[in-house]
Amino acid sequence: MNPEVELYPIAILIDELRHDDVSLRLNAIKRLNTIALALGPQRARDELIPFLDESIDDEDEVLVTLAGELGDFVEYIGGAQFAHILLPPLENLAAVEETMVRDKAVESLNKICPVLSQSQLEQFYTPLLKRLSLGDWFTSRTSATGLYAAGYSLALPATQEDMRKAFGQLCMDDTPMVRRAAATHLGAFAKKVGKEHLISSLIPLFNKLAQDEQDSVRLLTVTDLVAIAEELSPEECKTYFLQPLKAMVADKSWRVRYMLADNFVKLSKAVGEGVTREDLVVAFVRLLKDNEAEVRTAAAGQVPGFAQLVDKETILSYILPCVKDLVTDTSQHVRAALAMQISGLAPILGKEATTEHLLPLFLQLLKDEFPDVRLNIISKLETVNEVIGIELLSQSLLPAIVELAEDKQWRVRLAIIDYIPLLATQLGVQFFDEKLGALCMSWLGDSVFSIREAATVNLRKLTEVFGVDWAKQTIIPKVLAMGTHPNYLYRMTTIFAITAMASAVTPEVIRDFILPTVTNLVSDPIPNIRFNVAKSIEALIPVLSQNSDTKPLVDQQLKPALVKLSQDTDNDVRFFSQKALLAVQ
Repeated sequence: MNPEVELYPIAILIDELRHDDVSLRLNAIKRLNTIALALGPQRARDELIPFLDESIDDEDEVLVTLAGELGDFVEYIGGAQFAHILLPPLENLAAVEETMVRDKAVESLNKICPVLSQSQLEQFYTPLLKRLSLGDWFTSRTSATGLYAAGYSLALPATQEDMRKAFGQLCMDDTPMVRRAAATHLGAFAKKVGKEHLISSLIPLFNKLAQDEQDSVRLLTVTDLVAIAEELSPEECKTYFLQPLKAMVADKSWRVRYMLADNFVKLSKAVGEGVTREDLVVAFVRLLKDNEAEVRTAAAGQVPGFAQLVDKETILSYILPCVKDLVTDTSQHVRAALAMQISGLAPILGKEATTEHLLPLFLQLLKDEFPDVRLNIISKLETVNEVIGIELLSQSLLPAIVELAEDKQWRVRLAIIDYIPLLATQLGVQFFDEKLGALCMSWLGDSVFSIREAATVNLRKLTEVFGVDWAKQTIIPKVLAMGTHPNYLYRMTTIFAITAMASAVTPEVIRDFILPTVTNLVSDPIPNIRFNVAKSIEALIPVLSQNSDTKPLVDQQLKPALVKLSQDTDNDVRFFSQKALLAVQ
């Protein structure tokens, strides 16, 4: 093979890596694997990796890509036995200033570490870890904290001891950013060291970080608490963690309390049901009553999850009074979070307690002045319905639902429309016609298009629930009457409704009721209506073709209508009618 041809790929890469244009350099880095394949493992090791190590680019975008590519590069340099060759460039990248580059380099080092042999680890990875941990700049020490967990289980016992000590040093670093990184990775490291060292070495480090002067460090210890608690027995959790937990609940920084509230269910599961029932209920109540709205919002989101871990008596005595207070909370975000979660209490409390305690709260939330609160409670009513039955639900909540159907916020009206088919299934046809039939028709004339569109889909779903005969008597005549309305938007809605319902009704109903209206609207003066008629015809043809009695209508009525529309003066009308004609062929 000609050596010039052989050198060609690396020559292009080198040129592009040195190019002034960032996008060219970026593309070159993204094609590293192709170049490495062209060079072969030997030359990739001898030429490519040293070159990359020497020409570390100063553009962050390029460095992030390079750090990511190197993590998947083991196979291109000859496999695991040569994986240590990738460590030097990644070590350099792990010490740069830009956080994204360092994080990507750490991620790649964590990918490479498991494929290293013990001798490679001791000879190359451990010294790298030591250099980063003792680096003058905080950036390298920050990166080092994320590399201990991956290498620990592969290391020799003596090295493991050194690693624990070095990690301990990083936890007490003078720079808050390093302590923050150590707190971030303490949980992952804790899962690797074994219970004996966890208790003797890491729990003291956790306690130190949990009392750090910086709240940005303390808040990260919440997830460490969960990770460490998962490795301990409930008794050990009680011994080691009760005090730190009480300190977190009373922490002067709301961010720490927020983090605790947001992870409370995970934490409760980690420490076990016994500790939760004895010691955590009071802590949870305190968070639900916190003076910061953000903390109450996070705690409200944990209510059903926490309720599953305690008995019914505790819920009624301790948690429910807090929930009642949150329903009238001054912060709309707290009420919205509660509305999203409160229905989850229904299956836990059962029919009687839900009817007595929760239904009044649902009603209150349904009448809330903030639309998101109303929206969240509507979207979760199905859970309540499964517990107390539709009869009770409709008696107590139907007036509120009817009121919301005319809500000034269109998203609330939309949520009610989505809920109607489910309600219809459980209410039965008579109750539905009496209470909600007129409502469903009124949505077809709504000023917001999304509501009109959802209302047409709603009609199809109702037809599927109550049957074609019901639709023929109740819905279709009203829909078709709108086809002659002077306002073109009503005529447009008729077309949308017809198209949406086509798949749910029989070919005979289309022939007897729908086709005459469609053929009339072919000559409508508004082009938007005419091209939607073409789209509607395209949807009707497959339904009519299924039945031998109605199949001739396709050639007799629909095709001539499409031919007429295909000669229309309007471009869009011609386009959609020709598209429909092609589908018929």
